Amino acid sequence: MDTNKGVAYLEPGKVEVQTIDYPKLALGDRKCEHGVILKVVATNICGSDQHMVRGRTTAPAGLTLGHEITGQVIECGRDVEFLELGDLVSVPFNIACGRCRACKEGKTGICLNVNPARPGAAYGYVDMGGWVGGQARYVMVPYADFNLLKFPDRDQAMARIRDLTLLSDILPTGYHGAVTAGVGPGSTVYVAGAGPVGLACAAACHLLGAAVVIVGDMIDARLAQARSFGCEVVDLKQEAPLPDLIEQILGDPEVDSAVDCVGFEAHGHGREAGLEQPATVLNQTMQVTRAGGAVGIPGLYVTEDPGAADDAARFGNLSIRIGLGWAKSLCFATGQCPVMRYHRQLMMAILHDKIRIAEAVNVTVIPLEQAAQGYADFDGGAAKKFVLDPHGMIAGS
Repeated sequence: MDTNKGVAYLEPGKVEVQTIDYPKLALGDRKCEHGVILKVVATNICGSDQHMVRGRTTAPAGLTLGHEITGQVIECGRDVEFLELGDLVSVPFNIACGRCRACKEGKTGICLNVNPARPGAAYGYVDMGGWVGGQARYVMVPYADFNLLKFPDRDQAMARIRDLTLLSDILPTGYHGAVTAGVGPGSTVYVAGAGPVGLACAAACHLLGAAVVIVGDMIDARLAQARSFGCEVVDLKQEAPLPDLIEQILGDPEVDSAVDCVGFEAHGHGREAGLEQPATVLNQTMQVTRAGGAVGIPGLYVTEDPGAADDAARFGNLSIRIGLGWAKSLCFATGQCPVMRYHRQLMMAILHDKIRIAEAVNVTVIPLEQAAQGYADFDGGAAKKFVLDPHGMIAGS
C-alpha cells in the first residue's frame, strides 16, 4: 500500500504536507460499501481554503484541506454498480447522499444526511461534516454512483485535465453565479472579483452569450488576466464611484446582472481600498444592477469569522442595504453551487472546445510538495489557479 500524504492546516498562515492515514471504505465504525477510493490526479487550491488558512474561520489545526478533486478509481465498495476500477472521475465538492429531500430536488449543496451539524457538506472544510480533504495522494468518496462524474474517454480527458479539474468547483460555481443572476444572450454583467471564481464566472458569462462582461478588482495582474479573454475591467483602486466606472464602459451606470465572487473578506475601494468592509460588494452589486435585475452570490459568507473587524461581522451580521435591493425589486441567489446541476454539460463544453477555462483562470500545475508555496503565492494575489499534481500525472498528460 502506497503512503498517503496530504496538505494540513496548522495555524493561521501555515500549511504543511504531512503523512496522513490511507483512506478506508468506512464511515466511522461501519463499512462504506457505496464509496470508492481515488488516486488523486489533480486537486486544486481554492479561495475558500484561503479563508481557513488566514485564520478567518474556526477550522481546527490538523485539518486535511482540499475540496476540488479529480481522480482515478482504485477501489470500489460492494454496492458501487456503475463505476469500475480505472475510471477517471470528477468529484463535486458538495458531498451528497442522493436520497434526502434536498438531493431529490437537485439541491445537492444542502444535502440533509452528510453533516450532523447543518445542511451541506464538503471535503476538507470547517463545519462541513468532518470529511477528510482531497489535497492528498488518495481520498475516499462516499455515495460514489451518485456523486461522481465519469469522463467518457480517459485519453481525451487527460489531454484536457487542466480544464476538467475545474469541474469540481470553480467552473460550476462561476456558472451558477451567472445563471442565478439571469445572464443570457446580450446581457451586460458586472463580476466583482478577478480571483479564480470571478474569472471562471466571467468565462461562463461569455459561454451564456453575454454582450459585455465587466470585471472589478484591485490587483493589476488579475485585471490583466480578465482582459486576456475579452473582459472589460474596472480598477477599484480608483476613487470614482463604481457606477461612474461602469458608465465609462457602457454609457450607462447600471448592468443587467451582477455576481459577487468576493465574499466576506471584501475591502472598500478608492480611498478605502485597504480597509476591510465585508458588505461592500453586496451593496455595490445592488447599486449597479438595474431595477428588476438579479444578483448571484457564489462568494462565501460565514456564520462565524474570528478575524472580523467588528463584533457584528464576527457572527455574520453585515450592514446590507436591503432597502435598496427591495426598492429595485432585485432577486438574490446565495449558497453553495449544486455542482451536479451543471458539471456534465460543462464537461461537454470543455471536451468540445466551447470554453477554454484553464486559460481563462491561468491554471498553474505544481507538485503536492509545493502546496505551501502555492498557498503563499495565491494569498499574495497571484493571477493563477494552482493545481496540485500529487502523482506527477499531469505534466506528461
